[in-house]
Amino acid sequence: MTDSDSRGGADRVDGVEGPGELPERSEPAVRAESAESVESDPDHVPGTAPHGYGHGHGHHRIEAVVAAAPDGIVAVDEDGLIRLCNPAAAELFGRPAGELPGLAFGFPLTAGGTTEIDLVLPSGSGRVVEMRVTATHSSGERLYIATLRDVTERRRTQRALEAALARQDTVIAVTAHELRNPLATIGVLAHTLRDAGAALTDEQRTDIAHRIVESTEMLQSLVRKHLAAARIDAKATHVTPRPVPVLELVLELVGAVPEDAPETEVDCAPGVVAYVDRGDAWEMLTNYLENAFTHGAPPYAIHVTESPDAVEIRVRDEGPGVPPESVPRLFRRFSRVPPAPGGPRGGSHTWRPGQQGGAGLGLWIVRNLARAGGGDAWYEPGEGPGSVFCLRLRRAPPGPEEP
Repeated sequence: MTDSDSRGGADRVDGVEGPGELPERSEPAVRAESAESVESDPDHVPGTAPHGYGHGHGHHRIEAVVAAAPDGIVAVDEDGLIRLCNPAAAELFGRPAGELPGLAFGFPLTAGGTTEIDLVLPSGSGRVVEMRVTATHSSGERLYIATLRDVTERRRTQRALEAALARQDTVIAVTAHELRNPLATIGVLAHTLRDAGAALTDEQRTDIAHRIVESTEMLQSLVRKHLAAARIDAKATHVTPRPVPVLELVLELVGAVPEDAPETEVDCAPGVVAYVDRGDAWEMLTNYLENAFTHGAPPYAIHVTESPDAVEIRVRDEGPGVPPESVPRLFRRFSRVPPAPGGPRGGSHTWRPGQQGGAGLGLWIVRNLARAGGGDAWYEPGEGPGSVFCLRLRRAPPGPEEP
């Protein structure tokens, strides 16, 4: 359980990483006492590791304090060797207490200092430990007393909080950027109606109203996506699966798009039933269809197949597709992938919600919701030009609710 120093020196606590080199030694300064010597010592305090230096009354008092402390405590001599440890320290190092005395501590010690060290345990797992160091003398020998406290969970929580704050900053920046264009458009058009209303023709008024509606739909899409992302972040995606007839859902979705939206072909057998939260299924397919209308080109199609345990839905378009090097990051949060060269971006239609680039949330939402419901989401290149975005849902078991 110990490694010898390559220069023939002191043993070192195995699996512990830390800065600093220990002094060279031809022989360990301290060797652990045998079990017989410990048993014959009437003053030995149970629960502390054996030691190898003089047995003065001061030392016995140190042993008593060390054994009772809830934090890990090790006494280290000026040569960097562990002379004494308590059970809490042995647990932190992941070793029996009897193995530690005589081993090199492996970390620089400065009296009055507090630092965090990373321990690598024999099992390969790690711990973050806060170390406070004081100096004392016992039996004429100078010792460093290192008090060790496991702060792994605190550090993990701190890192998670930092990541959440960074993500929140990104969300705010992206949202502000995405809100700016449609809000500015609505503001300009509203002022036009107010200031030049009497001079506008009916056709101009209709066009302005249409553009206001289009910008409003973009805002609604953005708000919907951010609300879905917030639910995912809060782990509030309480999935309530139930049998959902897929053809009915798809036709309802296609019928909900504005009149000027491009035509979408639907290929789905009437009897296909998925076992999914209906609201989540609507959100996932809406994001896929918006993505196709925004970044693809007609013709558009929704193709549904089924297997014994799954329903697969593919949303196809014949736009420029996705560059192969961009595919791995397609479903990442805030990912915005440029279109592949060699094809037009978008079709001749006018309804393109999120046409300024989108918030980079739609595909990330699809994958998270799909996996929360026991399915998955992925991308496939089209057979020719274009893209195929795929969604796998659980198939509903046969039952009285299934048509």
